[in-house]
Amino acid sequence: MHSLPESIRQAMESGRAPSPPQVLLRLMQMVDDDGTTMAELARLVEQDPGLCTRVLTAANSAAIRRGNELRSIESCLMALGTRLVRSIATCLSVQSLFDERTATRLVDLSAFWTHSLLIAELSRGLAIASGYHRPDEAYLAGLLHDVGELILLSALGDPYLQILATCTNETDLPVMETERFGAHHGEIGTWLADQWQLDSPFADGILFHHLPAEQIVTAAQLPQVVWLAHALSGCDEVPGALEELAERMFGQPGNTSLRALRDQAEQRMCVIADAIGMTPPDRAACGGAAGLPRVLAGHGRSETDAHGRIASLIGNQALMRPLQQNLFTLTTDAEVLFALRESARILFDLNRVAFLFCDPLDGRLTGKGISGQAAIFGQISILPEARRSLAAAAALSGRICSSYDRAPPAAESLMDMQFARALASGGLLCIPMIGDRRTVGVIVAGLSAGQHTLVSRRQPCLANFGRIAGISIDNWHETQSVRRQADEDVSARFVREARRVVHEASNPLTIIKGYLRILDDKLPPDAGVHRELTVLSEEIERVASIVRRMSAIPAAMTEDESLDICDLLRELLLLYRETLFDARGIVVDARLPPQAIRIAGDRNSLKQILVNLWKNASEALSCGQRVQLSLTDGILHEGRHFAELRFEDNGPGMSEAVISALHRPVDGRIGAARGLGLSIVGTLARQLRILVTCRSKEGQGTMISLLLPTANSAPQHGNSETQPR
Repeated sequence: MHSLPESIRQAMESGRAPSPPQVLLRLMQMVDDDGTTMAELARLVEQDPGLCTRVLTAANSAAIRRGNELRSIESCLMALGTRLVRSIATCLSVQSLFDERTATRLVDLSAFWTHSLLIAELSRGLAIASGYHRPDEAYLAGLLHDVGELILLSALGDPYLQILATCTNETDLPVMETERFGAHHGEIGTWLADQWQLDSPFADGILFHHLPAEQIVTAAQLPQVVWLAHALSGCDEVPGALEELAERMFGQPGNTSLRALRDQAEQRMCVIADAIGMTPPDRAACGGAAGLPRVLAGHGRSETDAHGRIASLIGNQALMRPLQQNLFTLTTDAEVLFALRESARILFDLNRVAFLFCDPLDGRLTGKGISGQAAIFGQISILPEARRSLAAAAALSGRICSSYDRAPPAAESLMDMQFARALASGGLLCIPMIGDRRTVGVIVAGLSAGQHTLVSRRQPCLANFGRIAGISIDNWHETQSVRRQADEDVSARFVREARRVVHEASNPLTIIKGYLRILDDKLPPDAGVHRELTVLSEEIERVASIVRRMSAIPAAMTEDESLDICDLLRELLLLYRETLFDARGIVVDARLPPQAIRIAGDRNSLKQILVNLWKNASEALSCGQRVQLSLTDGILHEGRHFAELRFEDNGPGMSEAVISALHRPVDGRIGAARGLGLSIVGTLARQLRILVTCRSKEGQGTMISLLLPTANSAPQHGNSETQPR
């Protein structure tokens, strides 16, 4: 790989591969339709190798991926989000119309795309028939098995066109590629798959599809599936030798013959091709070169310089509006920066990009707080002096600066050398991001001398891109400022209103408490309701405390606060059992231990948790249904001691959306009161370090478990096991 031309390495890093305009048009329509689901979007993307490479490259970038393998296009789209997918689609569409590289316009790719779709459909069918546990992964590996051809075509242009024009057999293509470039399209596609950090069998499916039959039998199942799909696509009648080979690899694929599997795959491929407006070529007419990009007759370059300038001007104008509109729809600074990175990658092949922002007070440049880029950018603060760095020079002048300019600084800045090394490149390209009123920052891109030669022809478009970036970031910051001011205004109004409510509510609550004391004094000692009056008075005080907290920050819980949870449960049952359960015909089975169990926590907050859970159960259950309450101590979890308080009922159960309210902050927008109650429970539980688990199935009841930290439940640091000698 190290001997490959720089242009191929750049193309591989960007995942550059063209897409048919029909698919891009449909993609733009779907992402603009609020009713489109991710599954529907994934089905469209899965029809196009070019789109797949772009989505996989973006979703597996450092800025998006969070450790888990993204095994499917749908999971990649979910990781990106609709807004970012829209930005990527916009850039791809603009690129397809105004790309200065003309090689992809000089070939007919219909045979390539339909061939890739056929291999994908065949791979999925073979995977299902042979019991492979990830048929969608087999589909994706089949779809991308020849993606290296697109990358070579886009990266090399004429040299690769010459190979395609003289290649008469698909089997000969890898040999010709290796002789000319030192690697074949399978190796290039494999390198790209490795960058996505997917399982190695996925990349091997791309790498091995041209191996001889005697070698493929020793491979894992996924490469065998892709190989067999590729072999089946090239023959009208399935030879007996291929049937025998399939049986050697993974046994006869169920009760379905290879011929039937291929016929079904061809039917599905034709349906998809027809849906996107593409006619599959006649395989007989293509001969042994079926599936290869077909060089069009008279592919010499006929565009004049004037035509090129006009196309560039139109492309520049076309780029401005849709890209800016899409960037304005993004809702976080991380999304804006990621979209800018992907736009630079797609439009200009700038694969190594970092951002520096200007301090509005002193003009210093820094990348502090920006994720997804090398640490050096967050550690520096560059003075606004041109000699300090190319980035500073670009910010001050408002013009693009590069390490390859004809008049470089007298001495190369050490800061620029550090930046270039961090971006693993020979030089830098610094694009100022100019907002409405000031320079917002600088895009620092790493690039080679060869890249600079190509990019320098697009200086006006690059400068325009910098303005789009600056205006978008300026707009984002202004929106955030307005939002913060609005939040502060709303918060201030809420505090004023809360204080009024507290003042109005305190008087009647105080009067009610006073009357309860008078009533308690007047009743004879043996009246039998003094306990109930005491509990009722405590509940009124708890309500008063909740009202007071509407306008004050509650004091932090002290470490030594504890209470007897058994005593608290008995009090609440005494007060609420009749109204919440008995009056509704709901049977309560309370199983509380006789001994005290002391837990750490705030009494009023625990009351609020329990009352919310009981109220939810009361509203959900019907007459004759049951709720069981049980308490167990002595639970050890991660070195801490807990008591488990469990609620179980045989009611209608809860949906996953309702259960998720336990993990949602209280924001007043949940809608259903039941969801709001669970959200309050979850918020208070987190504050008290109570672990909450829930198991529920609609129509089969609900179980909610609270792990309550017991008093003095510090983590156990000792180890009772015998240490090895």
